[in-house]
Amino acid sequence: MRRRKFIAAFGGAALAAPFAARAQQRPTLPVIGFLSSRTEAQAEYIIASFRKGLQETGYVEGRNIVIEFRFANGRNDRLPELADDLVRRGVAVIVAGGTSGPAKKATTTIPIVFTTGSDPIEVGLVTSVNRPDGNATGATFYSAALLGKQLELLRELVPHSAEIGLLVNPTAPSAESEIRDATTATRAVGLRLHVFKASTEPELATTFAKIALLSNPAMLVGVDPFFDSRPDQLVALAAKHRVPTVYNLREFAVAGGLISYGASIVDAYRQAGLYAGRLVKGAKPADLPVQFPTKFELVINVRTARTLGIAAAPTLLARADEIIE
Repeated sequence: MRRRKFIAAFGGAALAAPFAARAQQRPTLPVIGFLSSRTEAQAEYIIASFRKGLQETGYVEGRNIVIEFRFANGRNDRLPELADDLVRRGVAVIVAGGTSGPAKKATTTIPIVFTTGSDPIEVGLVTSVNRPDGNATGATFYSAALLGKQLELLRELVPHSAEIGLLVNPTAPSAESEIRDATTATRAVGLRLHVFKASTEPELATTFAKIALLSNPAMLVGVDPFFDSRPDQLVALAAKHRVPTVYNLREFAVAGGLISYGASIVDAYRQAGLYAGRLVKGAKPADLPVQFPTKFELVINVRTARTLGIAAAPTLLARADEIIE
């Protein structure tokens, strides 16, 4: 009886051994961490662009790569916790869309691919764009440097506005440079600049109420993930208080904002996918220069313009890359 049991047990072990061996030999897929201040729904279209770039390097999610997503859902205070979680997960690369600061603080060894609207040197992401040091590289859409052009476009739409509001997040690394650039731009054309600071939703509501009290105001919106994750709220507040506003991302104009001018965020995330794939394959951040935009998009929402009683000049409409009726 004992002999039969031994044979059965041995036979079962012998059959299981090949399966166990194959399981041990099965390669572990590399993991990319994706950190975003947005909600999953808001990030859907940029994730699609990121996946496209990743595929161009030969990686397809679920086939030979795994992507771990972490969404802060508009709560930037959660970003450090989410970044730490990706580090504990042991991901091969972290892609930080506009949220690179918390990722940089969380690790000095895991490669980071950033997408940012700020000057990456000025905000401390790299010390060189041609040969990034440390563990970070990526793409900038350089929105913070476009305030002068955005002001010019806003003046074409609302030439009667003499007082310009600038909305910045005081906790953003680029806030001071944006204030400095906007001050220079408005002073050069004889306009008065009023700086408004907001880093919470209640502060946003209060800010727009204050801007509306100015004489024929118009507004510039600074660059920050806190604002980027709230396009509907910002557009609704601008509409409620009838403040002509220019934004840096197309999605604001699509949501009902008057005008947007900036680089394509879709292109930036495709580049992030390309870089993430190359880093997984063994490239170093120093091998991958920071990418700058080559095209800027002008989007005008003429439906919103009509609501505000603004007649966009035909010459301005002719220069638009997209007109939203």
